[in-house]
Order: sequence, then structure tokens, then C-alpha cells
Amino acid sequence: VKLVESGGGLVQPGGSLRLSCAVSGFSVSSIAIAWARQAPGKQREKIGNAYVGGGTDYADSIQGRFIISRDNAKNTVYLYMNNLKPEDTAVYYCAINLGGGDFASWGQGTQVTVSS
Repeated sequence: VKLVESGGGLVQPGGSLRLSCAVSGFSVSSIAIAWARQAPGKQREKIGNAYVGGGTDYADSIQGRFIISRDNAKNTVYLYMNNLKPEDTAVYYCAINLGGGDFASWGQGTQVTVSS
């Protein structure tokens, strides 16, 4: 199984981005996918999950601004990020959520920089 993130870039505060997590080797409709981010000098922060069946959950830090959705036909999970803030600057990763706090197949990450 391989996960590849894309879509990062430089955006101004208040702007939006859509990140993609393309999954190969397994059907995205049958696995839970997690999104996480890591800012310079900080620990990796789990920010949300897309569960089998369509449910999602989000960390308080991004609740109401970020939305996770999946496109089963494209075998891709998306992270829609709105009203971006400078503190959202980080490398964003996706991974398979195995449950019980375990994750697998982390992607290489995509850099998001929020700055004017």
C-alpha cells in the first residue's frame, strides 16, 4: 500500500487549499485514512480521520475550517482547508488509520505555508 500527498503550497492568510492523498494497492473505500501535520520544531499532530462508511472527525485546532472527503472512484482522500492561518504552516501527511492509535504507510508529506 502506498499513499502520496500533493497539493501543498504557499497561500495567504484566509486562503484555501485542497490537499490530496492518493492511495494505491488498496481500495480507499475499505480503509480509514488519517491526516496529520508537523510544524517545524513540533511533534506530529493528528488533525482528522475519514472512516469506512463515511464518518469523519477533526481535531479542535482545525474544526470548522478543514473538511475531509473521499473519492472512491479516484481512490483518493482530500483535505479541504479553508480560512488558513499562519499557524497552519506545516508538512501535511496522510496515513492508514489501523485503529487503537496505530497508523501505517505514511506518505512523504506535502508542505503548506501560510504567509502574507
